Amino acid sequence: MKLPVALLALIGFAPVVGFCDDPAPPPQDVWTGKGQAGYTSSQGNSEGKSANVALDAAIVDGPWQHSVHLAGLYGESAGTVSAERWEVAGQTNYDLTTQLYTFGGLRYQHDMFSGFEYQASVTAGMGYKFFNSDATKLDVQVGAGYKTFRPEILVDDPDGSGRVIARDVQPTESGTIGTVGVNFAQVLTKTTTLTDKMLVESGSDDTLITNTLAIAVKVSTKLALSVGYNVQDNTSPPVGAKHVDTLETLNLVYAF
Repeated sequence: MKLPVALLALIGFAPVVGFCDDPAPPPQDVWTGKGQAGYTSSQGNSEGKSANVALDAAIVDGPWQHSVHLAGLYGESAGTVSAERWEVAGQTNYDLTTQLYTFGGLRYQHDMFSGFEYQASVTAGMGYKFFNSDATKLDVQVGAGYKTFRPEILVDDPDGSGRVIARDVQPTESGTIGTVGVNFAQVLTKTTTLTDKMLVESGSDDTLITNTLAIAVKVSTKLALSVGYNVQDNTSPPVGAKHVDTLETLNLVYAF
């Protein structure tokens, strides 16, 4: 299994810039985070529209940190639904030291075009903060857990429109998994921040790899514009489904 090239470059860059002063203590018992949304529409020779939204929020209470992630994607092309994905995830961390922590997490994804009606997992493990300054953050977590998912075989319209005309839902499958997560953030300038998040869930039947790379540029203290690139790879999708899904986004981000 190979890490994305972009992530390797980021990790290699981190030691050069990571030795900075310790970050300011996070606010206690207050929800902080960001919400983002993007929309595109085209008409004329080609017609299509898509929208994506996401919310990331966290609260710190002493050594405890609780975080939640919500995301949605919807797209149409020539009047045919071409993308529909909804995801919810939550994680709780407990700091053992300033760098070492334990975690427990839940994740659920419903994707109408991945070949899986849903994928859900519960995991737990250990994490380590290699860099944790205001300028550079890099933490890696390794764990294990249990995953359940329901494959489905998509039947496309023979007319070549790409419209799904039937779904052959398969029996639910489940099993143990190993998981690896990497979170990286680097302040490039006073207004520009680069982030990369990777998650791997690997079991005997399938390995799911997701990686999201983004650059955000502040336009005010609360607002920013973000350009992102997301890759999702199921190594053993059902027959007829593609291994890799990619998504490019241009979003307005609001921090709170």
